[in-house]
Parts: sequence; structure tokens; C-alpha cells
Amino acid sequence: MQPILNHIGQSTLFVAAAWLLTLTLRKNRAQARYWVWLAASVKFALPFSMLVWLGSQVSWRTAPVTPQSMPIVTMERPVRLIEAPAARATVSHVGMPELLLFIWACGFVAVMARWGRRWSRMRAEVRASRALDIEFPVPVKSSTALREPGVFGVFRPVLLLPEGIVETLPPAQLKTVLAHELCHVRRRDNLAMAIHAAIQATFWFHPLVWWIGAKLIEERERACDEEVLRGGSDPETYAEGILNVCKLYLAAPSECVAGVTGSNLNRRIEEIMTNRLKPGLSAGKKLLLAASGMLAMAAPIAIGLMDAPRIRAQAPASAEHPTFDVVSVKELKNPTLVDLHIPDFSGNRFTSKAPLVSVIAAAYGLTALDPSKRLTGIPDWAGFPDGIYSIEATATIPPGLSSSARDERVRRMLQALLADRFKMVIRRDSKEMPVYEITVAKGGPKLQKAAILEKDCGAAANDGQIPCHQFNGGQGRGLHSRAATVDDMTGWVENWTDRPLVNKTGIEGLYKIETDPWLPMNMMAKGAPDGAKGEAGVDLADLPTIFQIFERLGLRMEPANDKVDVYVVEHLERPTEN
Repeated sequence: MQPILNHIGQSTLFVAAAWLLTLTLRKNRAQARYWVWLAASVKFALPFSMLVWLGSQVSWRTAPVTPQSMPIVTMERPVRLIEAPAARATVSHVGMPELLLFIWACGFVAVMARWGRRWSRMRAEVRASRALDIEFPVPVKSSTALREPGVFGVFRPVLLLPEGIVETLPPAQLKTVLAHELCHVRRRDNLAMAIHAAIQATFWFHPLVWWIGAKLIEERERACDEEVLRGGSDPETYAEGILNVCKLYLAAPSECVAGVTGSNLNRRIEEIMTNRLKPGLSAGKKLLLAASGMLAMAAPIAIGLMDAPRIRAQAPASAEHPTFDVVSVKELKNPTLVDLHIPDFSGNRFTSKAPLVSVIAAAYGLTALDPSKRLTGIPDWAGFPDGIYSIEATATIPPGLSSSARDERVRRMLQALLADRFKMVIRRDSKEMPVYEITVAKGGPKLQKAAILEKDCGAAANDGQIPCHQFNGGQGRGLHSRAATVDDMTGWVENWTDRPLVNKTGIEGLYKIETDPWLPMNMMAKGAPDGAKGEAGVDLADLPTIFQIFERLGLRMEPANDKVDVYVVEHLERPTEN
């Protein structure tokens, strides 16, 4: 909903800018103002975000983007609780977005039906009309309907004249009327109005769209009047011809044709009779129009260039772009679950026997079990069972690094490995989506401070206990960490949730976290099946939900919508083994 509101707001501001621009052009030819209004109409069909996206597609050779803070995790083989159905029970309800969509659809259908009826009526009139022997660039036909002269059709236009107008109007007046219609044909005004009609149907609820339509008709007719007069027609004869058409054929002009009597008739007759041919655009105003158009297109594209860089780690090894010293990549053929282990970095050695998608997730700080919440574009061959690779690598880690700095360095080395051996190109975007926000509960957090400080995590990395910032367990066994941040915990729990988790607590520091197991999310809506057992014979019906687990820690996990970083793999190749 928010992107739609942003687009409508941006288009409204664009219309306001167009109106100010037409004021500066009020003493110039109507054609310039017509193009400004047409651009304001088309802006409704061209979202700002589309231009931002175009800018984001330009490839930049940059250093890898630092992902969200989450370490490479070491996890025991997950415990299989029970065979649960894949589908999750949902509660059917109609919210405000659905209601607004229904109202919009009703309006869209009504406007399109209105246009469809008028278009069908005009097609019937064209079929029922008879051809006239008049020299004109498009076919000319005579209609028995009491209607003004007008051009009908977009790609195969036809000039429709009221029955008897050739005999009724003096030849000189008829010539000026035909000259006016010829202007509509040359300008392809029916195509422009068809485009605006589609925009009008889509944004029927916005009054400025209808106002733009009136302005387009007004400036279109005035532009044709000016062109007829510049062609040498006598102003008095031309004005009399228009007035005679109005007197003889009183039917209202059709919205599906470009006619001769549109716009403010009194004002047009006055301008025709005074015959003040307005000047074209000066060099300064041409520069103003060009600069305005370039700014409207270039600004969002420039934002896209800055906002969504391509990520490809190709720089040589350095403090900012570290790489592994030695790398071995081999594909595992016909692996079993026993053969697999998740990506792990211990000491100075990285090892992984996992689907390639899990390695990519580890490189960019995403959940290992279900990275699809934030990672897309993965080819089928990079998952289980086809994309299992044994990756072994060694690295030189500078002494004195904190645990978090060490983990970040390993992620950067993994990114470089993926770019080098798998030719991976990945793009980071920001996308609004359903999430769970983690906030502090009313009574405040109930977290136990860790017995170890961040500065001591490096020295304690090999003492046989769970390393800092890492967890054991999961939904069947609870959360177990001797020193982890709330960011670490939300990133770990995201392995088992149906939405990304966003930490909004503002809590910093290391905490010892020990919790009970929790009920799988796909059972929360309808409860665990009778007699279902988890690890060590625990009755699943007695387990708390993950929402209750957070409440016991003095935190809240609530559904919301928020922008999160997502990653799109744009290119990935099978590696050559070494």
C-alpha cells in the first residue's frame, strides 16, 4: 500500500510542477503546453520506483556489501519432531487493503465499460457510414448521426463528417474545417487520448487525472487552431466555419474522436479572430523544458545508482577485501543426509558440505535453514540434492580481532570465493514485506548478562563451549548460547519463522540465553496433533509458542510490515573443480 501512496504523491507533485511550467509558457504556442500536460499524464503510468530500478541495473565494480550482523553458525543436525503438513492454517478475513482493492476494481471496470460503450457506438457508426469522394490522407465517410466532424480510430483513423455538411458549408469554410481535422491526424491525437484514457481508468479516483484530460483537450484544439492559421487560412472564414458546425450539428462531441468544437469555444473564437500568432519557444525556455525533462528522468535513476549497487567481490586481498589462502571445491555426487554439514569456520579453516544456497546464505548473513525469505534468484541446481559441494578453505586471520570482526572477515572471504569460483553476481535491495518485529515488552527485558565480555570472546573461542554469538538448538530444543546479542538471537530464530525478524529493541551487549523448546509455527494455528511427540518424548501439545518464548525473555514478537534487506542472485555458474 505504501509504494502506491508514494507513487500517487509523486505524480501529484509532478502535476503541480507541470502546471507551474505551463504558466511560464502561457504566451507561447499551445503545442508546448500540450506536451507538458501529456508528460504529466504519462507520469502516472511510470512509477518513480521503475526509474530507480533502471538505475540499479547499472553494474558497478564495488566491494561487497556488509550484510546484517549475523555470524556463520555451527548447528547440530536438526531434530525431526514429526511429519507435519506443509500448509499452514490461515484465518480468512477481509482487511482494509482488500476492501480498497475491491472499490478500485469497481471504479476501473465502470470507467472502462463507459469507454467501451462509446467506442462500440462509434465503430457501429463507422460501419454504417458511406464513403465520400474527398481528397484527404485518411478515408472520409458521411454519418447520418447528428455529430460534429471528427477523426475516429487510433491506428487506422477515419474522418467522419455529418450527413450533408459538404453541401451545407461554403467551400471555404469546409476547407478550414478539414484543415483542422488534418492537424489531428498528423499529430496522432487519438493515440495520445487513448493513452490518457487508460491512465484515467486506472487512476479514476484522482481528480487531477480528469483535470489533465480537460487540459489536454483544451491545448490540443488551440494547437490545431494555431496550425490552421499558420497555414494561411482566413481567421474570419475559419471562425464562421466552426460556428456553423455548432449551429447545424448540436450533438455533444464524442470523447472517442478528435473533433473541431472541443475546448472553450468562446475563448477559441476570440483567439482565432484576433489572429495573434504566438511565438515559438525561445532558447531559454527550450533549455528550461529540456532541463526539467532531464531532471525528472535522471533524479530517480541517480537514486537507483546509489541505492542498489551490484555486489561482486573481485578486488585483490586486503583488509577490506580479504580472501582465503587456499580453496578446494568439489561436487558431491549422490550425497545422503549423513554426509552433510552446515558451513563452519573453526580456527583458520572453513569447511562445508551443504547445498550451495546455504553457503551463499552464510556469506551474506542470512538464515541457514530457510534463506528464501531474503534470498531469491537461486537456480535449481544450487539446492538439494544437485548443488551439494564440499568446500574446504584455509585463511590467515590477523591476531587480536574481536569475535564479530572475525566473523565479518570470514563472510567477506566467502563472498570473494563465490564470486571467483562460482562467478556469482548478487544485488542487494530494500523491500517492504511482512515481518515480525522484536520489541521490549511492557515489564522490560528479562535477559541474563553473559559471564564473558566481547573482548574475551576471541580467547575463549577454543575452550570447548559454544562460541560467542552462536547458538545450539532450535524449535525442538530451545535456544542455548552462553554469549549472544539480541541481533544474534533474532537471526537464529528466523530459521524457523515464516517471516523475517527485525530487531527493534535497541538492546546491546552479550547475554546468556537458555529457553524451552517451542511449538513449530505450522502447528500454531490449529495446535499439535494428539499424541505428537518431540525430542525425548516431550508432548508437543505442552510446548509454548515462539511468541511465548520471547515473552518469557521480556520481549515481544509482533507481526508488522517493514523494509528489510533482500538479495537477488543475478548470475551463478557451476564451478570447475580443482
